This record gives sequence, C-alpha cells and structure tokens, in this order.
Amino acid sequence: MKHIKIIIEKTKDNYSAYAENIKGIYGGGETVSDAKQSILDAIKLYKKYNKKNIPKILDGEYEIIYKFDTQSLLNYYKGIFTNASLERITGIKQKQIQHYASGLKKPRAAQKQKIQDSLHILAGELMAVEL
Repeated sequence: MKHIKIIIEKTKDNYSAYAENIKGIYGGGETVSDAKQSILDAIKLYKKYNKKNIPKILDGEYEIIYKFDTQSLLNYYKGIFTNASLERITGIKQKQIQHYASGLKKPRAAQKQKIQDSLHILAGELMAVEL
C-alpha cells in the first residue's frame, strides 16, 4: 500500500502539518486534531483541483502516516500518558520527558527511537488483548 507521510510540528502559536512526499499539501490548526483535519481537507482539495496532474501516490488507495516531532507527540497524548507512565514504558526519567514535552530540550535520535519503539511495543501488546 502507498503511504502519505504527514509531518506534524509544534510552532510558536499553533501546529503545522505538511505532506513530506507530496509537494503543495499543507495544513495547520490550534490543536493536533485541527491540523490533522486541515491536512485531510487539503488532500481532498488538492485532488479536486489537480485532476489532470494528480501524483501517482494519490491515485487509488493510500494510507496516511503521521510523523510527529517529540514535543507535539508528548503534548497530544498528555491526557492518555502521564510522565510516570511514559517513564515506565520507555525507561526515560519523568523530568527528562517533561523537558521534551515543554520544548526545553530536544531528544537525541536514540531517545526519540526509544520512545517510538516503546510506544509501538505497547500498541502491539494492546492489539493482542481481548475482553
């Protein structure tokens, strides 16, 4: 399946979103949810008004993958994951996670990978749960 990679980043006042692998698709909003909806609307408008020049990736079925900067991800899921729970699943101290969430510090590549891998492991475990 084809993938459209959407980058979501925290700006000074809002969240921005753009398609990494398709030029001309941008969005934004006050929240991550607003930015996601904005980018979906942008894709729809792009397809509507560029019928003759639609990139192959937008022709047929495709999957949208959201790529966050660490600060945006931690803030978006703040209501679901506490710093204590993130420390438990990642092994990264709460204080350091708070620094990443506030934008005070930027995580090194290894730390970002550790957070991502830990969340993917948790997601896999949750997918295997039945009630």
